[in-house]
Amino acid sequence: MDETEATELVAALFDRCYRQLVRFAVRSVIEHALAEDLVQDAFMQLYGALRSGKCIHHPKAWAMCVLRRAVNRHIEERLDQEQLEDYEHILTSDHESNCLSLIADYLCVLSQREEDESHRTQTGRYGGYSQFAVKMRSMLPHACYLGFTGTPLLKTEKSTLTTFGGLIHRYAIDEAVADGAVVPLLYEGRLVEQQISGGVIDRWFDKISEGLTDKQKADLKRKFSRVDALSKTGQAIRSKAFDISEHFRQCWQGTGFKAQLVAPSKAAAVRFKDILDEVGHVSSEIIISPPDDNEGNDEIDKESKDLVRTFWDRMMARYKTEDEYNRQIIESFKGANDPEILIVVSKLLTGFDAPRNTVLYVCKQLREHNLLQAIARVNRLYEEDGQEKEFGFIIDYEGLLGELDSALTAYSAFEGYDTSDLTGTVHDVREQIRKLRQFHDQLWDIFKPVKNKKDMEQFEQFLADESIRQDFYERLRAFNRCMHISLSSEKLLGIYAESDIDRMKRDWKQFSELKRSVQIRFQETVDLKEFEPRIQKLLDDHVVAMPAEVIIEVVNINDPDALNAVVKETGVSDASKADRIASATRRTITEKMDEDPSFYRRFSELLQETIRDYRVKRISERDYLKNVVDLASKIARKDRGKDVPEPVNGNEDGQAFFGILDGALVGVDGEPINKNETAKIALAIIDIIKTHHIVDVWSNEVAQNNMKNAIDDYFFDVLRGQKSISLPVGIMDDLELKLMDLARARFPG
Repeated sequence: MDETEATELVAALFDRCYRQLVRFAVRSVIEHALAEDLVQDAFMQLYGALRSGKCIHHPKAWAMCVLRRAVNRHIEERLDQEQLEDYEHILTSDHESNCLSLIADYLCVLSQREEDESHRTQTGRYGGYSQFAVKMRSMLPHACYLGFTGTPLLKTEKSTLTTFGGLIHRYAIDEAVADGAVVPLLYEGRLVEQQISGGVIDRWFDKISEGLTDKQKADLKRKFSRVDALSKTGQAIRSKAFDISEHFRQCWQGTGFKAQLVAPSKAAAVRFKDILDEVGHVSSEIIISPPDDNEGNDEIDKESKDLVRTFWDRMMARYKTEDEYNRQIIESFKGANDPEILIVVSKLLTGFDAPRNTVLYVCKQLREHNLLQAIARVNRLYEEDGQEKEFGFIIDYEGLLGELDSALTAYSAFEGYDTSDLTGTVHDVREQIRKLRQFHDQLWDIFKPVKNKKDMEQFEQFLADESIRQDFYERLRAFNRCMHISLSSEKLLGIYAESDIDRMKRDWKQFSELKRSVQIRFQETVDLKEFEPRIQKLLDDHVVAMPAEVIIEVVNINDPDALNAVVKETGVSDASKADRIASATRRTITEKMDEDPSFYRRFSELLQETIRDYRVKRISERDYLKNVVDLASKIARKDRGKDVPEPVNGNEDGQAFFGILDGALVGVDGEPINKNETAKIALAIIDIIKTHHIVDVWSNEVAQNNMKNAIDDYFFDVLRGQKSISLPVGIMDDLELKLMDLARARFPG
């Protein structure tokens, strides 16, 4: 990655995440200044890694990891320093027994640093110390015991606080979300059994098959029709599998994000996969432990046991060992390829990190600690190829949290916790859906000054102002993402009328097409990653098929045929053609400004004047196009007119340096010296620069100072001394700066 790309990426990330990261760091290191230093160092390390060529797919997560390591290192160093001071005090006080005790205590603290969920081993079932804790304290009576846990304590586990002596530090889930350490979780209860009963089955089926052709819908319906012949349990699994398959296909397939499905048993996991494979729209794999004769009451029937055994034998034939079976499937799931959905029962619900994992389909009764651990599988940060994970999604087919219209602790799944410990754990998806109208209105607010709301040409002209255009892009991006969440949820129809939804869909299509048009019109560099696959899929499925990709050909103003091709385009207004050529011309001017400032600045002013004349209706669309084409052609030819002095005629370098000096050098009479003399001075300065130009001169301060000193000498000895040119020090310094900048642009190396 070159310097410009690395700088832009890090600067954008800095603007977006700096405060969050500082807030995260200051919670651990206390001192605000130190926290800022650690965060700034993390960004510098990110910049250095990018410039060195390191491929970093998730820069935000990468910077967060660097910061966490730095914070942990600082804490450990501080603890070690405090421990060392204690050692020095005791060693100098000649208390041998205390010294030995302190060393034992220190070893105990080290061992405890590796202890996770310490309340599970240190506290007895009914309070007090566990047997393990009693033995530890009898062996190490003077130790300082610290307990760590990664999840909130149940009410029955609160006695842990007496075991360890009170709470030292609490870092709640909502704080982690605010700090940007994890993404927030959106919850949706989805009871398929109710949806497919009675007269609503056709509507449910139409919803899950949106985006399919008539032939594909007929095939899907034929496969689903078998549900009536199944047992109640079989019906439930088949219905959920169809719903999951089509939900993932519509909302997430092809986006790079993945999902986990939690099945109630091993046999159910195998049945889920069989149905997903039968439908054939998403790829899946299963991770389970080996079959056991004591699987539990839910799988005591012979058919289920045989089903699991057959599956396991097939996996062992393919992967040879259980370790290899786990390793290969997990690695594939963490990567960009198949499987898209990982089916689990109890494995990989705790301590499993796969940042792509975004959706958790819950088809199993989970409670308290197990439920908290499971939903945390989809709250990890993830960013790649311009896509950033904003939320994790919990799709609950078991009604664990109902409609999420009460405090979390009101539900049996979380009744064992205190309300304050669960604040911010999950959010009702309807909170986001209710924002859809607000984002829709904010988009339209931009275009209030546009009189004819049906004239797209007026919309495009209104977006000629870059600041307004960028505001439009930001608001459309927010509307896009909220629309994605809304259309992926069945709760949408419970909040908005169908007529309102249809109107917002039509506007969504219109604004998406408008964005494409103005990006072509104003020749913006379009990153295809902007068109997020999930947004593209929803537009295709719910509104109308959009182009698979947008290729914006930048007009090459140096090619007369390319200019003529734009002029001859049909179905496009003259103003649109002119804006397109003007934008390409402006880009050329910006890119080459440093190589010849006076030439390109002059044409930049002429171009701005032409655009301004059209915007205020001083000239017609046709004249606007004609004038812009003329300016573009002159820039391509480097047409400076007839006033190029003879000494630099045909010399591009000479003309560029002459442009810097022209009009800036005056004689003792106060009149500018003639152009031929100025041109000769420009050539003399070029000779000085070339004389002092060495390899890597622009990274060598000594060499640059030698060059500047030589130009200074020429100014003082020749221009002021021999030629009697009036050259005050202020003007001299300004000219020297401009000449050095021009030399850097025209003579790199």
